[in-house]
Amino acid sequence: QVQLVESGGGLVQAGGSLRLSCAASGRTFSTYAMGWFRQAPGKEREFVAAITGKGGSTSYADSVKGRSTISRDNAKNTMYLQMNSLKPEDTAVYYCAARRVSYSISYKSENYDYWGQGTQVTVSS
Repeated sequence: QVQLVESGGGLVQAGGSLRLSCAASGRTFSTYAMGWFRQAPGKEREFVAAITGKGGSTSYADSVKGRSTISRDNAKNTMYLQMNSLKPEDTAVYYCAARRVSYSISYKSENYDYWGQGTQVTVSS
């Protein structure tokens, strides 16, 4: 069982930056591939970025590629999402998720086993 807690969301102007964090419980954090998803009002949850258990491989949605960086610190049981050049369309609740397969990235939310409660990101124009 893994418990995930997101933090770092907030209100920011367009062009600004935010760093989201996802803190995980347990001693086996590195055995989970991790992902970030987001859900805007009236829209389906969508993939943002993912990283393998040891951090050797990452993947990004086209909508954030070049503006965001996913990383993890397994010694601190924490994953991060650095988001730069934020746009109003980035406004959403951001969720972190854990997958019980360390070496494989998935873009599909149904392939993740544990979820955090979400953190709100609002980008004003």
